[in-house]
Amino acid sequence: MSLLGGIRPPIAVLSALLLALAGITALVLGRVDHAGVPKAVLTSQQHFAEDGAIALRASIDESVTDLTRSAALFSAGQPVTGDAVLDKLGTTYQKWTGTAVVEIRTGKLVAARGETVPLTSVNTSTLGDEGGLAPRMVRLKNGETRLLSFALLSWPGKPQLLLVASNNLKFPGISLGQFRSIAVADPDGAILSSDGIPEPEQVRTSTDRKDIAASRKQLKSFAQLAARKARQDPRSSKEPGSGGYQGVSGSLIGGHLLGDRSVAGYATLAAADPGEVSTASGLGLSVVAMVEVTEDPTRADSPVIGLLAGGALLVVGGIAVAVLLGTVQRPLIRLFLESRRLSRGDLTRPVTVPGYGEAHRVGNALERLRRQLLGESAEATGPAHHPRGLRRVGTRALLVVAAVLLLAWSAPLMLLLNRADGTAVVPQQLVSDQRERTDTLSDRVRRALNEGSADLQSVASLIGNRTEAGTMDGVLRRTLDENRRYRSLYVVNSSGEVLAREGKDPKLIRSKRVSATPLRLLGHGGKEPVVVATAEIPGGDGTQLVGEFRIEFLNALLTRPGMGVVRLVDHEDEVIAGNTGFLAFQSLPDDHLKDLVAASTQRLGKKARANGVLYREHGVRIAAAAPFAGSGPADSLGWSVVSWQQAGRLAIPEYESQNRTVLAGLLGAAAAVACLGWMHIVVARPLRTLADRAEALADGDRKTVLFPQHHDEVGAVTRSLELIRQQLQDQRRQQPRRTSPPSSAPQQYTRN
Repeated sequence: MSLLGGIRPPIAVLSALLLALAGITALVLGRVDHAGVPKAVLTSQQHFAEDGAIALRASIDESVTDLTRSAALFSAGQPVTGDAVLDKLGTTYQKWTGTAVVEIRTGKLVAARGETVPLTSVNTSTLGDEGGLAPRMVRLKNGETRLLSFALLSWPGKPQLLLVASNNLKFPGISLGQFRSIAVADPDGAILSSDGIPEPEQVRTSTDRKDIAASRKQLKSFAQLAARKARQDPRSSKEPGSGGYQGVSGSLIGGHLLGDRSVAGYATLAAADPGEVSTASGLGLSVVAMVEVTEDPTRADSPVIGLLAGGALLVVGGIAVAVLLGTVQRPLIRLFLESRRLSRGDLTRPVTVPGYGEAHRVGNALERLRRQLLGESAEATGPAHHPRGLRRVGTRALLVVAAVLLLAWSAPLMLLLNRADGTAVVPQQLVSDQRERTDTLSDRVRRALNEGSADLQSVASLIGNRTEAGTMDGVLRRTLDENRRYRSLYVVNSSGEVLAREGKDPKLIRSKRVSATPLRLLGHGGKEPVVVATAEIPGGDGTQLVGEFRIEFLNALLTRPGMGVVRLVDHEDEVIAGNTGFLAFQSLPDDHLKDLVAASTQRLGKKARANGVLYREHGVRIAAAAPFAGSGPADSLGWSVVSWQQAGRLAIPEYESQNRTVLAGLLGAAAAVACLGWMHIVVARPLRTLADRAEALADGDRKTVLFPQHHDEVGAVTRSLELIRQQLQDQRRQQPRRTSPPSSAPQQYTRN
């Protein structure tokens, strides 16, 4: 018999699969979750730390880029004093705690603004070496850390100057909410800066001071552990093909603090694109975000459901396998043995005829063929006998019965049991994280637009009265190459004539809507929104520098894992950008989200606030909205960031239990379909064909040759029938010689 053919292999495989599935079901559905903190909360903290790392990396890289670009633009113009350079930087950018200009040859301080820059740590003699202008971290006497960035100011015939900018390592625009702290750690695990934990002297009671000390100790422990984990290769820190954050990131579980469990997420500063190394990513910094979550000691998956489901599968599977063994396998093997006995000439005993379906028809045909081999004619053995009543039940019907039994176990698991939409307890921490991350994302987009507007103002002010086309083209080309947030940069005069252009075709000029508004939105009614920033060129008689933002740039800002669908909407709730496919200027999908945006934009005093809610209509859904809130020209746009996601996609215990239940049902249905379909192909259909051929042979068809299709039980019966057909043919050829009358004596002829 073939190893893969016949009746035995599919039944054996089905039995093994059902037995394994019963064991897995009992173990998986009955697993008790003792962690106390849902995996979704841990994953959310990891994403929160990644958001902080992205914001800090972007802030550092943009700071270095802006300083270098500004120095290059200053150096390309007429010589100016150090005070003029710092005054212009302070007017355009408000991102550095302190700036200074130093003469490189003598080390003399030329000008300074803001916080005192720790110049004693700068060795001007090494600035010409490789990496001499690379940013470096300096620890102050008070324990704080500053990041120093450098750029060169050089004019022909003038002493070379060093432009130095000092910045702290605070997170720009990170919304922490309540009971959360975030810190920056160096490669050794030392905390360089932290937010969210008050200073001990800011609290009054000794109990609060102890709590703060415990929080700082836990945060320090997390920072040291995160620093150790950050030393591994990012490619080995994740499962192959998982993608996601480019750096090393993960989550940590700490001890109990104030009755709650401390959990944290960590992430290293990594470049935006794989394989790249940015200024910030080369510093070896890590971000740790810690929060206290309330454990639910009563939450546990009951093992009873798993045990009952596994036991039920054993019972149902045992019945199904017994049906297949008793009504399909055993009759077919009996037919195989009887047909082989007849083909070998053992005709003494009648054929044992099975009781049902095709097997009954084949057995009845074998009995008729046995009688024909004994000498009876095909007419004498009678016509083919077709069973009636229950005996008409064939192999296909028996397979259907087995399938119904197995699906009766699988269908409730797939459709009815462990439904979580009405019983799922969504941790409040997830709603808070959705709200805070949406607020952080809103601030990130606002800052990016403000940065773009500030860059244009810086370039426009340095262009000044130099309106020669060649000079402007070079400045625009360099700006566009250094900053990929723009799709097009161009200079227009007061009448709308383009004086210089770089990038794609301008869309603003085609609309003839030149304006002095720093930021505005165009393209209503079109296929693509157009976000435009303008900056007046001093002394240009109304000449403006215009930059059109790439929508892909805004879409990339909104793309963050673990937030579901994210949309950037204008003051009329029309979509401008998103992390997934969208139609320009389409409305939000339902009124709940519109109401959420309206609630978040209501002013409490003078400040808008982010809002997050949990909807339980048409499935549990977490949603949040955060308007632009802060300074800069982007704040006047009135835009908001909206995000929502289905709670069923999160690793919440109730939904995990539902998913495991559905998976068990799907595996049971797949095993039934695969094995029973296998049996239908290799047994049921060939057996039905065999019954027709056996009856035709018993009815007197001696010409049709019987060929076996497979080397299995049905094929063996077919080969035996072919041998019987040949025996009947031989018997038919020999029968006329035995029954013919004797011939007359031959005549004798005499020769004349």
